[in-house]
Amino acid sequence: MIVDNDFAGDPDGLVALAHQLLTPKTRTVLITSSALNPKLTDPAIAGKTAAAGKDIAEELMRQAGLVAPPPVYAGSEDMGNSKAPASKAALAIVAEAMRDDPLPLFFTCGGPLTNLAAALRIEPRIAQRMTVVWIGGGSYPNGNWEYNLATDVAAAQEVVERSAVPLWQIPQAAYRQMQASVAELGDQLRPISPFGAWLYDRFTTPPAFINVGGSWPLGDSPTVLLTAISPESSTFIDRTARRINADGTYGAEIAGRTVRVYETLDARLTFADFYALMRQHAQGH
Repeated sequence: MIVDNDFAGDPDGLVALAHQLLTPKTRTVLITSSALNPKLTDPAIAGKTAAAGKDIAEELMRQAGLVAPPPVYAGSEDMGNSKAPASKAALAIVAEAMRDDPLPLFFTCGGPLTNLAAALRIEPRIAQRMTVVWIGGGSYPNGNWEYNLATDVAAAQEVVERSAVPLWQIPQAAYRQMQASVAELGDQLRPISPFGAWLYDRFTTPPAFINVGGSWPLGDSPTVLLTAISPESSTFIDRTARRINADGTYGAEIAGRTVRVYETLDARLTFADFYALMRQHAQGH
């Protein structure tokens, strides 16, 4: 697994990372951090949000007590610029994708596709060596504004329109099914362990632009459901890919390009597995 996310943003990416690291069904070999949308960024970390995300991901692994944590690299803040210098994240993605390994490679992305697009520009052959699972985009067939897509539309256009990488897409209407009660997080996650309390505290101190209600969408957790637990209780449609307009809507179909689009997701299975793995981790398993 290569796990890519904007870890300095919504804390659902940290839950997904913890879940992926704890599951015995996959092996995470690389973590890459992407930047946040500049329009919705805390001024204190403006211009260095990918680096801040790298620091948070590394802190998560320290809190979890991982003995041999995978490396973490920060991506570029210069989103939408195909001429930007290659970031450490993009170079690390290329190196890992080109490395021979008996296991199939999945690239999961819970944020903008900035780092993957940059890696594909460096080495287009990596498209044949991985499957991408992306949380982002509006609902089909029309599409709409959606944060992960809107943060770097150009990167999504590169990945969807100009590469042949196998893509599983979890659009907005699907990932919003992954609602977790705030009360449940306090009741189930926080008491498990100091690590659980650390994760829970990320939900009680979210970015300034977020208004927490009675629930929190753990919208990045489908990346773990589909790669490490089971896709059988979720549903998808293999659709002809569409071009992506600047406003996030979908345009004309792309002949010969197919995207697996998930429509329903098994939230119960996902959350039950996460809490169970957290309890087992706390018990030393």
